[in-house]
Amino acid sequence: MTHVRIGKKIPPSFSLDVKFEVGAGVTALYGAAGAGKTVILESVAGFVRPDSGRILRDDVLLFDAQAGVDVAARRREFGYVARRDGLFPHLTLRQNLGFAARGPRLERHRRIAEMLERFGLADAAPLPPRELNAAQKLRGALARALLAAPRLLLLDDPDGLVDVFLQVRTEFSGPVLWAARDLDRCCLLADRLLVLDAGRILRRGTPAEVLDEPESAAVARLLGIPNVFECAIGALDPGRNSSRLEWETGGNRQVLAGPYFPGHFRGDRVSIAVRPERVRVHAAGGAAPANAWPAQLVRATPRAQFVRLEFSGGIFADLLPEEYARQKDNRGWLVEFPAEALRVL
Repeated sequence: MTHVRIGKKIPPSFSLDVKFEVGAGVTALYGAAGAGKTVILESVAGFVRPDSGRILRDDVLLFDAQAGVDVAARRREFGYVARRDGLFPHLTLRQNLGFAARGPRLERHRRIAEMLERFGLADAAPLPPRELNAAQKLRGALARALLAAPRLLLLDDPDGLVDVFLQVRTEFSGPVLWAARDLDRCCLLADRLLVLDAGRILRRGTPAEVLDEPESAAVARLLGIPNVFECAIGALDPGRNSSRLEWETGGNRQVLAGPYFPGHFRGDRVSIAVRPERVRVHAAGGAAPANAWPAQLVRATPRAQFVRLEFSGGIFADLLPEEYARQKDNRGWLVEFPAEALRVL
């Protein structure tokens, strides 16, 4: 287990102040550009000195600002893969891997040859980095990092990582700290998610927990949830596990039935979030279900796996292509916020 608590001033934008643990599996740092992800990785690796805090690997103190402890990067036993151009340009690929290999000469040569073969780099071994393509550079940087048998692997979201991630996890079963830019990749590959903004961790948990319970409007927006609205709690009934939310959209007052929200009171003004894939759409004209009202379709935008519908009032719904094909000729639309999909932030 690696424990990290660090602070660092990063003028003129913000001050970094984070505390977290990296255990088994993959921990993803997710946030927009400039949130502090790379600075955290470089601080853990030993390339950047924080202004305050401590870093421990198991029971080994690697950094303590107050005590003046700052173990050199080469002695921290961490592997680091930069976003791009991580190989030494003046060495061949084989020499790059040799830089990380340890042990007797014959053993080093055996392990280097084995790693080159596993990553499909045997033919590229005598080449310098400038003669490698992007995929070869990434695989070479990963092979070099893993040859050092790191206690923790640090990945600064190198381009093409997803394509080789399964192989990385096959070769390395230890903990991974990954600075990630793509939320879909985080949900696919990470065991834990830390949502970062302006040097602060706003939410942590499994990807499913974070997406289902963003806990704040700021986190919801960072996660790309477009349906975030302010409303008032009109009624709460814990006995019936129900609530009434009053909300104005497009100049019209809407009343939403929701579950009971512990910790809130009647009259509280809160924000609600609804993930767009949980918004239901219906053809107008039939009986309206609860929490549904007429809305005008503004545009439909095809995405990789769904079609995003934007309605008046700033409401968004994601439909599977086949569902959109079935409803695209609707003469009118109803949008529905299912009660179980409402999240009070």
